[in-house]
Amino acid sequence: MKLLFNRVFDGADEMYALAEKTLTETIAELGESAPVNMPNTAYFLANHYAYLAKRITSLGDLKACLPEIKSWMRHEPRLGDAFKSGFGTFMAAETIEACKYARGPEPYGGEYHGHLSDAEVRELGVPLVTGDIPGFVVIIGPAPSDEEAAELIKGYQSRAVFVFLIGGIIDQAKRMNLGMGFPVRVVPVGPDIWAVAHIISFVNRAAMIFGAVQPGDHEAFDHYTFHRIRAFVNAFDPVSDIVVGCGGGAVAMGFPVITDDEKDMWPVPKSLIIQRDTKQFIETSLEARDIKIKVTNIDIPVAFSAAFEGEIVRKNDTRVDFDGSRVDCFEWVRTLEAHEIEDHSIELIGDDMDSVEVGGKMGMAIVAEIAGKNMQSDFEPVFERQFHNFLNCVEGVMHTGQRDVVRLRVSKAAYDAGFRIRHFGEVLYAKIKSEYESVVDKCQIKIYTVPDKLKTLRAEATKAYDARDARLLSLTDESVEVFYNCILCQSFSPAHVCIVTPERLGLCGAVSWLDAKATNELDPNGPCQVVTKLRTVDENIGIWEDVNESVNRASHGALEQVTLYSIMVDPMTSCGCFECICGIEPMSNGVVIVNREHTGMTPLGMTFSEMASMTGGGVQTPGFMGHGKQFISSRKFMKAEGGPARIVWMPKVLKELVASKLNKTANELYGVEDFVSMIADETITEDVESLVEFLSEREHPVLSMEPLM
Repeated sequence: MKLLFNRVFDGADEMYALAEKTLTETIAELGESAPVNMPNTAYFLANHYAYLAKRITSLGDLKACLPEIKSWMRHEPRLGDAFKSGFGTFMAAETIEACKYARGPEPYGGEYHGHLSDAEVRELGVPLVTGDIPGFVVIIGPAPSDEEAAELIKGYQSRAVFVFLIGGIIDQAKRMNLGMGFPVRVVPVGPDIWAVAHIISFVNRAAMIFGAVQPGDHEAFDHYTFHRIRAFVNAFDPVSDIVVGCGGGAVAMGFPVITDDEKDMWPVPKSLIIQRDTKQFIETSLEARDIKIKVTNIDIPVAFSAAFEGEIVRKNDTRVDFDGSRVDCFEWVRTLEAHEIEDHSIELIGDDMDSVEVGGKMGMAIVAEIAGKNMQSDFEPVFERQFHNFLNCVEGVMHTGQRDVVRLRVSKAAYDAGFRIRHFGEVLYAKIKSEYESVVDKCQIKIYTVPDKLKTLRAEATKAYDARDARLLSLTDESVEVFYNCILCQSFSPAHVCIVTPERLGLCGAVSWLDAKATNELDPNGPCQVVTKLRTVDENIGIWEDVNESVNRASHGALEQVTLYSIMVDPMTSCGCFECICGIEPMSNGVVIVNREHTGMTPLGMTFSEMASMTGGGVQTPGFMGHGKQFISSRKFMKAEGGPARIVWMPKVLKELVASKLNKTANELYGVEDFVSMIADETITEDVESLVEFLSEREHPVLSMEPLM
């Protein structure tokens, strides 16, 4: 019988030997000077960077690290040595994976996910802080049967837990025809245990991105992962020594291991848990990590979970398409008196989806009628925007757009399971009542599919939309008495605070001033608090004494002053989940903006990930600023430095997204027509010299502005 310590040490030695062999063979093939990098990250080989503070850029750099990694694998039967051997095992695993990427950027050819990009790490920021993703599980398989593998994966999905798969369980999921991929939060990382390096890289980058943990600060990494990353491991029998070696590192990070393998295993409370009944893995795992799942009971025949938010229903899989670009398809929330509403009434006025041929199109209006003594008309658009999130959580349903241009697709599988139009109403009723219980006393849902009725109703809804738009246009930073702060992201970025104003939404793009107002009304002690603006210091740059006091309190003393309208002087902090980042470009005297989805180069000579690595984690970085996409067209965007006229480059997709509103703002502020055509993108140039030439040709207004620096 082996001691558990010896299993950790033997597993670490096995991983190291394989890393040494793989690296030697790769150097013989490519040479020590061959470049090494993971795609779309600014954090090099993130595990080496985190633990050794080494920036690995070549196979030679990797080779130079091997002796130091080996020194971490001491064979003393002490807990600290077992933990450090586990971290060494992760770096050895990363060495093996890095050799694959040295040969080419897509070593897995799409069959497995492999490396997770910085953009993917940042994309999970919002759902993690809101609790839409309550935790992560790493499943190392195979399970006892294909059916049990599917049951386990679907069970975690239904609880919105993000699932990483390693080894044989991936093949089981394929045989059971389970949907996999980052958008549906079931990621087949790789076929071998050393693919775990990508998961640990993901976690360590989260600590650097959101927590501003510095490379080499081992204690800070351990503290961050233990307290802020709710992850755990499920390892099926038999568990090899090399997996146990990785388990030493996982436990050190605060990630308990749950297994049914009893051979040479000893239970360690809250760390290594022997659960003989594999069908109890889910409940045992959630309890071990103290994850409490909020369950909303919804009477529908398919699963409901945040895990399905990114699900795509493709044309060939579609049973019915409610296509707002071709037919009337819109959503409307309106406030009525209590006596006008029958609570939980779900009414379909017109035909159901079985009235059209497979793949056919239908028009549809979903009207939610709400009454409540605390209900306000300002909350109506807030609720409407949530329809997108609520309905996307339905398995087999894809929702895009909002308000008067909506598209909904229902899959053949969901239809075959019994999903019908009235189930949209069941979902919306349940979520509206549970999420907004403090303001919603009664709610009824009416769904219309009669074409003539849709036209009449759309005209009525349009009047309501227009009235709201007029109200929103009247909401400026000057016209309101208070702002709000938002500290949702502090669960990952403890020093970060957003100040949300009518003209500056939260940097994640998900929290507007009305959203923050509604959140505060719904939960006065929650993440959005009132911020007064009575003591003005400088309204042009955006400084108020009481705003600074609020930021100082909410950041626990980390911040003393922020400016709301400047990128150069005490800019607002970023957590890491920003939609865009803006950085100054000195030669053009302007700024470059890049969105998270763009993976190419910018005229700054940096990618999004590289620009983003310069900010985030709640620190102020003059010259760089994280922000939401819609803030780009705001009159308050960089107001202190001259406003949106400073924008000289954006990716084409982002430019097209904001074009209409940005052109309108530029016309109002500067009298410039078609301003967006003066902004370069990657199809025009990624080079500074040609960028300046383009700006001169287009007579961009930035050329006549005061120097930024």
